[in-house]
Amino acid sequence: MKIAVFGKRRQSEEDFCRLVKLFERLSCDDVECIVEKRFYDALTRALRMEIPVAGLIYPDSDWDADAVLSIGGDGTLLRTARAVADKEIPIVGFNTGHLGFLAEEMLDDAPAMVDRLVTGDYDVDERSQLWVTSESGVPMTEWPFALNEVAVLRQDSANMISVDTRLDGMPVATYQGDGLIISTPTGSTAYNLSVGGPIVEPSAPAWVLSPIAPHSLTMRPLVVSDSRVIAISVDTRSDFYRVSLDGRTVTLPREERIIIARAPFVTRIVHAARHNFFDTLRNKLLWGVSKR
Repeated sequence: MKIAVFGKRRQSEEDFCRLVKLFERLSCDDVECIVEKRFYDALTRALRMEIPVAGLIYPDSDWDADAVLSIGGDGTLLRTARAVADKEIPIVGFNTGHLGFLAEEMLDDAPAMVDRLVTGDYDVDERSQLWVTSESGVPMTEWPFALNEVAVLRQDSANMISVDTRLDGMPVATYQGDGLIISTPTGSTAYNLSVGGPIVEPSAPAWVLSPIAPHSLTMRPLVVSDSRVIAISVDTRSDFYRVSLDGRTVTLPREERIIIARAPFVTRIVHAARHNFFDTLRNKLLWGVSKR
């Protein structure tokens, strides 16, 4: 089995021994291991030792694998998903960061998870992505897709922004405030949650539209079908506004309209067999736990 490994360059010292055990497992005969070049360089410098691998993944190089390991936090997994792109290779996220909704596996369990990958004892969630284009064809960053959310934001902190939103050409609302978040179910526990948006089960075929600091109490988060095409026009006193795709920001002229639709591929996230989303809510948010 061929396994690719991506990771954040700065890992904590207490995780070094866990990483060594993981790569010992990846060096066994039943696995061919390839590693992201910048992660490999950072790790070998930190460990002061060479790590036996079958090859390295360079930026913009063509590569393939049967599974991908992402070692870091949710940000690392988002970056790994961009590297996987439309290959739809299953990704396992190991959390060495903070909360970790996407990267939820423990690094202590990494060798055992590799065993599960080899034997096929795992489950896969298919996660939808947002696809953003501009009406005039202005490039929307080098990767115009978002696994978590697309945020339409004001350019200047002192100015309000008006975000006119239409679904399949039907007018929905003009959101006035600091901006608007269009979230996938995966991203419902990210930026969307921080502005009061609902938590959505990852398999739900839906988007969430959540206004940021709306200037009207009637403007509430809205859940819509992910089969809809969302058209957004902006009015602002500034000449520009910003669009953020999972934190990657592009600045657009005020008159530029953007179109948001479902991407033609999915991101596949691996979990241990019999795991479910509600286990994650209980573990990460202490869902339903009484403090009394």
